[in-house]
Amino acid sequence: MDKESFIISQFKNAFTGDDGAVVGKWIYSKDLFCEDTHFKRGWLSLYQIAQKAMIVNISDAIAMNAKPKYALLGVGIPKNFSFQEIRELSQGFIETAREYGVKIIGGDTVSGDKIVISITIIAKKRKHTLYRSNLRKGDILAYTGVLGQSGYELRKLLNGGSISKDSRFVQPILRVEFIKKVTKYLRCGLDISDGLSKDLSRLCALNSLGVKFYEKIDKDIICSGEEYEMLVAFAPKNKDKVLRIAEKTETPLNIFAEVCEGEYLSECEEHHFKG
Repeated sequence: MDKESFIISQFKNAFTGDDGAVVGKWIYSKDLFCEDTHFKRGWLSLYQIAQKAMIVNISDAIAMNAKPKYALLGVGIPKNFSFQEIRELSQGFIETAREYGVKIIGGDTVSGDKIVISITIIAKKRKHTLYRSNLRKGDILAYTGVLGQSGYELRKLLNGGSISKDSRFVQPILRVEFIKKVTKYLRCGLDISDGLSKDLSRLCALNSLGVKFYEKIDKDIICSGEEYEMLVAFAPKNKDKVLRIAEKTETPLNIFAEVCEGEYLSECEEHHFKG
């Protein structure tokens, strides 16, 4: 068990295990976005830092087919920040939240040495909620979009290079319309935040099942993290319906495996808690 999974296991209860916790008609989720863990200051503008922090948090609500409504914002701000820098960071939060129909309703701030962002998203349940459980033998596995670009851009940044302001690393794409329309035909799903392989291993472990790949997937694709595309599973009888919705919503959908008995363990490097 890796350290992240071990920490999560210490708080295991009926509400944990999915992208968000379902409590009545609401779904609650939280992610951290921290300087020198998820990004370096020189890679992104302050606006982009806030923008991405908000997007990756909203992603958890979208992944469960919930409608994000409210956000609680916790921010650690470097002591030497000017009012102009605080304003730029704030605008990134406000404008990105507004784009997804989210209202920031409170939070807390603290001064420190680095930027640390913690966002809680409160989302309204829709008729069909997408959980990680209920995977079955014979189900088809697919992912949306193109994987690998975020990992490529991260390696480029780590090697001192630069990336465009609209790159996948800076602005992940959330499949809002696709998930809203397709969830009733899906068995389960989650967003790909730690790489296809790692998140697939979580899905398999939760359901005590394995994976039969149709063909080998390149390591740069299967191990690339921070994609925020969707990993979904559906029964073979729903394949045509799922593909039709993907086409109508202009969502690239890649069918890559089917579910079988056994287990699946990721061999990719951990993105967090490497020590």
